[in-house]
Amino acid sequence: QVKLTESGGGLAQAGDSLKLSCVASGRTFSPYSMGWYRQAPGKEREFVAVITWRDGVTYYSPSASGRFTISRDTAKYTLTLQMNNLHPDDTAVYYCAADRRLLVAVSSLDDIDHWGQGTQVTVSS
Repeated sequence: QVKLTESGGGLAQAGDSLKLSCVASGRTFSPYSMGWYRQAPGKEREFVAVITWRDGVTYYSPSASGRFTISRDTAKYTLTLQMNNLHPDDTAVYYCAADRRLLVAVSSLDDIDHWGQGTQVTVSS
């Protein structure tokens, strides 16, 4: 059983930075990709960023591109999301995800192999 544990969320003001981390534990872990999704109150969960585990190829949502940076440490089974220049509309619960496929290519969020429990990010204006 793989467990993903996020940390690093919290309160921030517009323009601030936060860094989220996700540590994978459990059985042998070698996903094809890991990524971040977020869910704001009353909205559907949405894609933020993804990175391929072996090669480090990254993809970002338009809202994340240029402000957020996804990275991974394969030796420590850790995924991070550096978020700069935060906006109030970045307020959401942020979820770490891992899959044997490229996350953005998975047609349904329900089909994604592994999810973390989420970490709250709140950005005030």
